[in-house]
Parts: sequence; structure tokens; C-alpha cells
Amino acid sequence: MYPKAYLDYLYHFHCDRDYFECHEVLEEYWKEKDASEREVHWVGLIQIAVGLYHQRRGNYKGALRMLQNASRVIRSESAAITTLGLDSGQLVKLLEERVEYVKKQEPYMSMNLPIVDSNLQLSCDAMAKSEGVVWGAASDLHDGSLVNRHTLRDRSDVIAERQRQLKLRKRG
Repeated sequence: MYPKAYLDYLYHFHCDRDYFECHEVLEEYWKEKDASEREVHWVGLIQIAVGLYHQRRGNYKGALRMLQNASRVIRSESAAITTLGLDSGQLVKLLEERVEYVKKQEPYMSMNLPIVDSNLQLSCDAMAKSEGVVWGAASDLHDGSLVNRHTLRDRSDVIAERQRQLKLRKRG
């Protein structure tokens, strides 16, 4: 019923709190469609994960920007968010609260998305159990590979593309 990428997002969001991976799996799914057909509600979910990633690292400016954007998207896309088994009104409220915490530069604390579809929650619980993890466990703030995940990725393809584009601009 729900896309696998969304289920993977929920797993990473609630089990290992790997917000970087949340971003990766949903962005890849979102980009599978032509740009004109992409659904913006996925961007809101991605921005929630990115905002929490920034807050956890102490990047309050980045966290604030992402969470405010996410709140606007979730509010405007409430019907689509509801079809994903989430309580969109409660999610907006959680995001507004988180924005206030970030403005005060309060330390990160884990957040759970308000899942209201009982079948979705059962699927998620089963997924967590099969992996031997606890659904909704708090983020391990001492895990540097989780907290600083973006610094550990292989960016050689991104760097090579930037260099290629720079050469093209110099020629043109």
C-alpha cells in the first residue's frame, strides 16, 4: 500500500535515527518521476529529516530553515500527508514546537512522526522486530558515524561533476 522508500524512511527515522539515510531514500524515490510530476509532500518529509540532522549536529540555522520549510509544505500538503498514514495536523504542531526549540538553540531530542494508520504501525513494528531494533528508540548522540554522516560519504562523483561543469563554463 505504501512505497517501499517511505517504509524505509520511517524505519530509519524511528529506529536508527539515520536522518541522512532518510533523506537519501526519499530523495531517490522522489527523483524517479519527471520533474513536472514530482509530489512536493515528499520534500516536506525529507526536510524534516534534514532539519533534525542539522539540529542534532548543533547547526541551528540550517535546522531552523529546514524545519520551517517542512512545516509550510506539510501544512499545504495535508491531504497527501494524511494518505501516508500520518496525522498532518499533529505533525504541523510537532514541527512548530520543534522550530521554537531550535530558535532557543535547545539540544536535539528524538521525535516520532504521528502515525495514525494502525496497519502501517503494525508493519513498522514488525520491520523493527525483524531487524532486532526498538521502534522509537532515542538517537545515539555518541555515535559519530550517525551524527556526522555527511562527512563520511563518498562525494567523488559530485566533485567530478562540479569540475566538469566549471571546465564547460570556462570554455563557453
